[in-house]
Amino acid sequence: MNQSEEKDWELYRVKRSEWHKAYMERLIKDYMELLAEDKAASEKFWALDKRIRADRQSLGVRVNEESRSKLQNILTGLIIEHVISLEDLQDFSEELRESTSRWIQMYCKNLES
Repeated sequence: MNQSEEKDWELYRVKRSEWHKAYMERLIKDYMELLAEDKAASEKFWALDKRIRADRQSLGVRVNEESRSKLQNILTGLIIEHVISLEDLQDFSEELRESTSRWIQMYCKNLES
C-alpha cells in the first residue's frame, strides 16, 4: 500500500465514527418526525418498523466495514446513500477524491439509462 493510500485508510478510520454518529442522529430525527405525525399509533408503529428495517441495510448504519481494499467502494456507497457528500472527502488524497467522483458519475449515468 502506498503512502497516500495508507493516509486515506487512517483518515477513513477516524472519520467513520463521526459520519456514523451524524447519520444515526439524522435517522433519530426522522423517526421522531414520523412518530409525531397525526396518525393512529399502530400506523406509526408499523411505519417506524418498516423504516428501521430498511435503514438497517444502509451503509450509514453498517459503516463498520474494515476492508482497505474496498475503501473506494465504501466511500462511493456512503455518498450514493447520502450518508456523506463529496465535500466530506476534502481531506483525502486527490486521487481518491477523483476516483470516487468518477464512480459516482458512472453510477448516475447507469441510473439514467
